[in-house]
Amino acid sequence: MSVITVSGFAPRSHARRWWVLAIAAAAQFIYVADAFVVNVALPSIRADLAASTGEMEGIVVFYLLAYAALVVTGGRLGDIYGAKRVFIVGLSGFTVASLWCALAQSGGELVLARTVQGAAAALMVPQVLATIHRLFDGEERSRAFGVYGATLGLGAAFGFGLGGLLVSLDFASAGWRSIFFVNVPVGLPLIAAALRLMPAAPRKAEVSLDVRGAGVLFLTLLCLLGPVVLSHDITEPYWLLAVMAIGAVLLSVFWRTEGAIERRGGMPLVPIALLADRQLAMGFFAVLFFAFANLAFYLALTLYMQMGLHFSPLQSGSVVLPLALAFSLASRLATRRAQRRGVAALIEGCGIQIGGLILLAAAVTWGDTAPATLACLLVVFGVGQGMLMAPLYNFVLSKLPAGQAGSGAGMISMVQQIGNGTGIATIGAIYFPLQSRFSDRIAFMVAIIVLVAALAVTAALLRLIQQHAAARRGLSAAAC
Repeated sequence: MSVITVSGFAPRSHARRWWVLAIAAAAQFIYVADAFVVNVALPSIRADLAASTGEMEGIVVFYLLAYAALVVTGGRLGDIYGAKRVFIVGLSGFTVASLWCALAQSGGELVLARTVQGAAAALMVPQVLATIHRLFDGEERSRAFGVYGATLGLGAAFGFGLGGLLVSLDFASAGWRSIFFVNVPVGLPLIAAALRLMPAAPRKAEVSLDVRGAGVLFLTLLCLLGPVVLSHDITEPYWLLAVMAIGAVLLSVFWRTEGAIERRGGMPLVPIALLADRQLAMGFFAVLFFAFANLAFYLALTLYMQMGLHFSPLQSGSVVLPLALAFSLASRLATRRAQRRGVAALIEGCGIQIGGLILLAAAVTWGDTAPATLACLLVVFGVGQGMLMAPLYNFVLSKLPAGQAGSGAGMISMVQQIGNGTGIATIGAIYFPLQSRFSDRIAFMVAIIVLVAALAVTAALLRLIQQHAAARRGLSAAAC
């Protein structure tokens, strides 16, 4: 029997596939770590660069928006030129941009450098999911996704833990800059290893780029979320509303443009036809709302710990470390569990996350906010998050056509990062005004309510997917 190959090589016969996974997972690791490490360092960055509130949010949000707008293009480039080549270009750009972040002299410059860093990550990260999809199948793919999920958790733990340590140690008087400097000695060996070990996949002549769609999407996200980020620094709300109105118009233009490209037989950034599948469309929205609650939670938690409870960066990182480790452990077991229980396992993950947030809110209400108490309570949230994240992405990816591995993985990542960016912008817009008018405690409690609502929507969407699948199976059985 011949072995079916994907992208030019046989999954099970590729002897270096686990080494390749290690390289790809390490790159994913530093991307995730950089998303989390900044949260711990934000108060120090604000003090050193005299960054405004809008610039503080922009350091996180524009990193995510650049990634979201370009990640599908990154996946397509991997299909066109080969995952290896695009991965190395993205990793190199990420390493250089990290050095620029470390040398930034103002809040605005750091926002710009982070935007470039996010754009480079958009070339690098899609190749990780695409590599898993191409190199592994069956039981091995479940194990590979378990490694992927564990990497996300360890990246978060590393980001918080090492970030707090580096900022506190102030090694060579670098302060917060060391959280970006550290990417350089990590990135260079990964580039060398990728050059030597990653297989070269053949080019796909039938894949095309939607450069106009990527540009319109970036402008759309900039217009819709930029005013939310800058609302703290600009006193003329009419300008902000006008920009958001332009964003709404651009969203309509983007949707029409993508539909027109698809009708002409081209390859739009967002394949509109895929959304005709109700289960897949609801899956994308579940990813969106889950991601909304994901990174935004860590922003709210870090702000509350450092500005409300006056924890040091090292204390803040230590409090979150057990959560991240619990997430990593749960991720190792989650994919197999989801295979046995289906969508029900994902809904249970949402419920555990919500329970963790309720326990945290209760502790804050009763005034029991000692570092040890918070660390123990956060483990519950971490377990629920680990039960949901990798299986959810695997579930949605499995619904995509096999020939669209790169662009499909990119689309999932795009939705994820739009959710992350929207969550950060929304929680920032809620937290800072309430903190200023009332207290950090009130701001944090309201943020938790919003995050619980987002996770409840995620669970509701997953429940609808479960019901729709059951109804489809019932129709098929009746037809037989």
